[in-house]
Amino acid sequence: MTDLIDTPVSRRGLLSAGMSAGLVGGMAMMGTGEAVAGIIGRPTLRPEVRTRALAAMSRHIGKIKCRDVIGICDFDEASSTPRFHLLDVTSGKLESLLVAHGRGSDPAHTGWLKQFSNAPGSAASSQGAFVTAEEYSGNHGRSRRIDGLDPTNSNARARAVVIHGAWYAEKQMIAQHGKLGRSEGCFAFGASDLSYVMQRLGPGRLIYADKVDRA
Repeated sequence: MTDLIDTPVSRRGLLSAGMSAGLVGGMAMMGTGEAVAGIIGRPTLRPEVRTRALAAMSRHIGKIKCRDVIGICDFDEASSTPRFHLLDVTSGKLESLLVAHGRGSDPAHTGWLKQFSNAPGSAASSQGAFVTAEEYSGNHGRSRRIDGLDPTNSNARARAVVIHGAWYAEKQMIAQHGKLGRSEGCFAFGASDLSYVMQRLGPGRLIYADKVDRA
């Protein structure tokens, strides 16, 4: 797999990108993005979540080697909503995909994330900034390790919280059950989306996950 080219971005550039994203965030990308099964409807990313993600990029800029694309997960949305956003920092273009959360974050399987945890064995999703790392083949096939950069997700590698594909994260699950299945705390995407996510979020890129309650 050929990795995307690193595009260094200053703190001022990050803020500018946030403004650009606000202008074009409601526009669906054409071409490549349309072939990805989990991209549904017009992508939307709430400004307050985008602002927090850009602030996390600035805070951890020394550990984020590739700053062209950010993965932003808004866990205040239901799992039936395309809540994982790929933000092109330079252009502000946005793509939104389905992603599952951990069963420990939603014990009653409501389709809504109720809580975060960084504890080993919690099977919960974690909050905060992550940096993508090496690709490997594991129990779920092609996968990518991620490292937590905040106290709220510092155990990500030890907990084997990774990016992987899963049948229970496919779009068809929504038609059948009204929600996706649950992971063990990993960012689980539909198997048909995995190659695209792996390409866009190669090593050294930021993933930011949060639950910013609506006012």
